[in-house]
Amino acid sequence: MMFTLLAAAQAAAETVAGENPVLTPVATGEPQMNLWDMACKGGWIMIVLAVMSVIAFYIFFERAVTIRKAAKEDPLFMDRIRDYVKSGDMKSALNYCRMADTPSARMIEKGIKRMGRPAADIQAAIENTGNIEVAKLEDKLSIMATISSGAPMLGFLGTVTGMVQAFWNMANAGNNIDITLLSGGIYEAMITTVGGLIVGIAVMFAYNHLVYRIDKVVNQMEARTMAFMDLLNEPNS
Repeated sequence: MMFTLLAAAQAAAETVAGENPVLTPVATGEPQMNLWDMACKGGWIMIVLAVMSVIAFYIFFERAVTIRKAAKEDPLFMDRIRDYVKSGDMKSALNYCRMADTPSARMIEKGIKRMGRPAADIQAAIENTGNIEVAKLEDKLSIMATISSGAPMLGFLGTVTGMVQAFWNMANAGNNIDITLLSGGIYEAMITTVGGLIVGIAVMFAYNHLVYRIDKVVNQMEARTMAFMDLLNEPNS
């Protein structure tokens, strides 16, 4: 009898819990923000931004390697050039410049080839060579600068077109306007702005880093030029 009463009480409790949502445990979980899903909802503009970012960082790593090679120089380079010039061994001086294979070495090589001419002509030849070398170091940086400034603008364009689409959907919804229709459209539209800003900021820092390293190489080139011109102006012993 006791077991019968307990079974009946348990069945009644389960029935009440099933009919009352307050008593029924509900498994709820907050939706998680997935970056990949967000990027996919950004549409074709996110694909363009992805391509731009790949191009920008390919240029960054390629230029970083080139600039690193250009910045490597023998600290005794000018001392050896001075010894060769003072001893009149111009052939060895030219060979040493070719072996060094750096922007500064190519500038000094051009100056050695112009020795015997007026100092102004030698300095002009060195400066012209230096301008060419700097242009080589800065190759493709204009593309990075364009991506840095263009990516945020492209993201804003995606946001504007997305907002237009969201309001167009609301206008055609008639009396069945739902706030989630507008909020979902705005949410998807803002994704392109986020993507554009991320690409633009990252590329901007990468670009400025390369410019800083090129400036250091240019300072080295100017120092080598001044040292070589001083060498030519030294009195013969």
